[in-house]
Parts: sequence; structure tokens; C-alpha cells
Amino acid sequence: MLSSWLLRIGGAPAIFPLEKALTTLEFRHTMIDATLANFKDEVLTASKNLPVLLEFWAPGGDPDGLLSPLLAQLETAYGGSFKLVRVDAIGQEKLSAAFGIQSVPTCIMMINGQPVDSFADILPESDIRAFLERYVPPAAEEALALETFDANDPQAVLQKLQDAVTANPADDNARFDYVRQLLLRGEEDEAKVAFAPVIAQTSIVRRFDSLKRWMDALDFVTIKALGADASAAFDASIGANKRDFDARFGKARWLMAQQRWTEALDELLDILMRDKSWSDDAARKTYIAILDIMEQPKPKVADGQIPPEDATIATYRRRLSSVVLS
Repeated sequence: MLSSWLLRIGGAPAIFPLEKALTTLEFRHTMIDATLANFKDEVLTASKNLPVLLEFWAPGGDPDGLLSPLLAQLETAYGGSFKLVRVDAIGQEKLSAAFGIQSVPTCIMMINGQPVDSFADILPESDIRAFLERYVPPAAEEALALETFDANDPQAVLQKLQDAVTANPADDNARFDYVRQLLLRGEEDEAKVAFAPVIAQTSIVRRFDSLKRWMDALDFVTIKALGADASAAFDASIGANKRDFDARFGKARWLMAQQRWTEALDELLDILMRDKSWSDDAARKTYIAILDIMEQPKPKVADGQIPPEDATIATYRRRLSSVVLS
């Protein structure tokens, strides 16, 4: 049985009792409970046709009872473009051990029979939507106008994104894409102005945190006056001490500022392989930030289909998962 320290127990009385939530979910047929007996069919095989989101839970792990109903609502909102499956982390101890579950709730995205990404704890709905939209088309009510953009006309893309943000300042997806586009074009001052209204949300909206980490990397390079030859100094420090994570992280940020994404990911992965939680998870969070930045808006596809995923991003997601879940 999982040790009691794995459970985050406490807080206010449950707002939505677990029993009530389960009754609602069973009535709507939006959730399945996984066991060793049905795991192959309900998860491994099913994930070859559409993404499967595993929710590892346990009594007391979500004292306010908020996550499960929210995930069920999102499954409906996204039109069943992903499948939600619950796993009792205590009752299904072998499954928990297989996935290296350290705390509950923990959610893991499965595609083609493999874990590709995860998040732990109870995130804001906007963060969960951002997580989901890395693997499924946006919910109908939030589908981006970017689908109609001419990718060969960068200025038109930028203008449409600016118009989208102006029309709806609360559209997190449009703002992310707008600031990202400005930074890709090297328009840092304009990007900071566009980002300013949401800078306080970086702690609750992961993709905004990703943009902030990119801008911090740009500021780091400017403040340190790092030129094109900075790599030599970083490499000398790393060569003298493979565990000089400050030097390796500095090099990753220098590479990030130059939009040399995969090289930066390699440096961060080297840190994670030696210390998964180094510097308050700075390496892991920056790694995720780069994946967010690299990812292009997903094209619109027919119902029931999974949009194609960039092979490079998929590879680096798998590498992160193998390290984090090992």
C-alpha cells in the first residue's frame, strides 16, 4: 500500500463529496476506473486511437473534491477528443508503482501506449486546458482564429493575433501566441508590453510562465553581456565539473535566447538526469517552457482524430517523461 506521506491530506471540508462526484460522472458515462484487469484495453490499446488522461487519485488527496469533476467537464467540453480514466492510487498499488506516483492527484497523458507528459496537484482550469491542448484540438468555444492564418505571411499572423488580444484581453491562448510571435521576431520591448497585463498570472498559467522564462533568459544574456563566444566559457566550467549545474543552466539560457531550442533542451536534460529537482525545479520548468515555445498551434482536424505532433517535440517529451517518471 502507498505510504500515507504520499497523500496531501488536509484543508477545508470537501465542497463536492467524492461519492456525489462519482455518481454524477457515472451517470454521464465520462469516466472509467482502471484496474490491472482492464488497463490494457481501457488505456494502452485505447491510447492508440486517442489520447488517454490517467488521473491517479486517493481518498483525501483532493480534499475539496474539485479535480475529478473539472476533468469530467473538460472531457465533455473537448468533445471526447481525449479519454479520461481514473486510477485508485491505493487500491491499484501495482499501477501506481509502475508509473512512479509520488503524490496524488497526479495526471499522466498516454499516447500510443506511452506516457508523454504529466502534471501533479490541482491546477487552475486554464493551466489544465493549456496542458490538454498540447495533445488535443482546442475546445470549440476556444478554438483559435490562428487556424485561418496564412503561415507564409508573418505580418498577417502578428496582426491577427494582436486583433484577437485587443478584442478579448482574457483570451490566454491568443495572448500567448501574440507574445511568442513578437519574441520570435526579436521584438522584445513590444513583447514585454503585450505581456505586462498578465505577468501576475505566471504562477497559475503555465504557458505564461514559459514566456516569462524566455524573457528572463533574454535579460540574462543582456545583463551578463554574453556574446557569440560565451559557449567557450560555459564549456570550460562544465568540462572542469560535470555537476556545475549553474554553468550548464546558464548555457541553456544563452542557447534559449538564441532560439537554439534543442541544444538548450539537451543541456537541461543533462541537469535533470543528475538532479531532477535542481534549484527548485528550475531545469524542469525551463525544459517545459521550451517545449511550449517550440510548439506550433495545432491544425484543425476531423472529430475523433489526433492532430499530428512535431517529431522533435514528441522525442523530447518522451525523454523528459522517462527521466521524471524513472
